[in-house]
Amino acid sequence: MPVPGSAVADAYDRLTTAFPALAVTELGAGEEAPTGGGWVAASALAEGGAGLEAFLTWDDGQVQRDYGMRARPDVVASFGLHRYAWPACLLITVPWFLHRRVPRYPVTHVSFDRTAPGLAVGRMAVRPAGFACLPGDPAADLPGARVVPDEDALRAEVRAAVSEHLEPVLAGFGPRMRRRGRALWGMATDEVVESLWYVGRLLGEEERAMRELELLLPGTTKPYVGAAAFRRSAGSAGEPAHTRDRVSCCMFYTLRPDDICATCPRTCATQRAGRAMAEAG
Repeated sequence: MPVPGSAVADAYDRLTTAFPALAVTELGAGEEAPTGGGWVAASALAEGGAGLEAFLTWDDGQVQRDYGMRARPDVVASFGLHRYAWPACLLITVPWFLHRRVPRYPVTHVSFDRTAPGLAVGRMAVRPAGFACLPGDPAADLPGARVVPDEDALRAEVRAAVSEHLEPVLAGFGPRMRRRGRALWGMATDEVVESLWYVGRLLGEEERAMRELELLLPGTTKPYVGAAAFRRSAGSAGEPAHTRDRVSCCMFYTLRPDDICATCPRTCATQRAGRAMAEAG
């Protein structure tokens, strides 16, 4: 594999090609992180102050525009965390999935803008703080590389890198969401799984993404809560279909009580099965 100037540039290029709704830009040496407009630093979200308040104003307005009602403050905060954490997890999991390289991103190294025209998810500006890779990777000679012995160790690096980035962000959002500890990490688990699962489908590698995620999050890896827990089934025409039971609730039911997701943990197994069959049919 050719080694670019960056260990993650090729992975982000492939991500953007497969999923144009999200753009990722690496900041060069000495280049300042973008500010103004819709940009917010992840560190500002983690602080839980004015930066987070301004960020959540967008979610509050979106609910009013789309549903003609105000959402509870904790629901607005839950939506806001999802819309940040889902793409933020991809910053780490996509390079791991594609090239077996795991970048580190402290919250001071990531900025997010979800207001950019033509980008449904948004754009992120990042400054990697080193990365882990496997023996024999040509990128091991790049500055900031740290070689780990095997796949198990690399999976541990993925979990640690996501935790390093999300833990302070969860602390910033948590008081507004009325969630703590286990509930927040259940949501983080869902974001890791569902973001890479989605991108894996776009890349034509859904089955491999599911296998990798099941190994990454088997259900015994604290602080994460629950497992990838995919279930294989068949669609209405007998084609392979896949689903999973979420660890956390997305809170959408508070806006549309009758529209509970088939994978929602608030429903019992029988209800989930019935909903999944109805959606497949």
